[in-house]
Amino acid sequence: MPLVRIDVNQGRSPGELQQLSRAIHDAILAEYAIPERDYFHILTEHPAGQIVAQDAGLGFERTTGLVMIQIFTQAGRSRDAKQRLFAAVAARLADAGVAGADVFIGYAENAAEDWSFGFGRAQYVTGELAVPAK
Repeated sequence: MPLVRIDVNQGRSPGELQQLSRAIHDAILAEYAIPERDYFHILTEHPAGQIVAQDAGLGFERTTGLVMIQIFTQAGRSRDAKQRLFAAVAARLADAGVAGADVFIGYAENAAEDWSFGFGRAQYVTGELAVPAK
């Protein structure tokens, strides 16, 4: 059950924003075999100058088409699984017109007890939801 935050510069249409979200979700579905309805995305558009993503010494520049992605999910997936996910996200975003240099992903892990889906309960802990297999 990843929670995905997607930050972009203003200027994309609602359809383009949906396409970005869907591309990321489809990559997660393919690589992590989560249920389709485990779709929790927050898309935020920012005015020019509110996203800073400079070169980290890799020798490329990003454009205003930058897509910054934060993926919050339960711990336990292998380094290889994460690498495959990053590649799948970049490939699907490329199909949506996003250059590889403009795909920035931050990945954070936590535990089952760190999630509440509503009503102030940790449903993985209470047993209302089964903890997903890794």
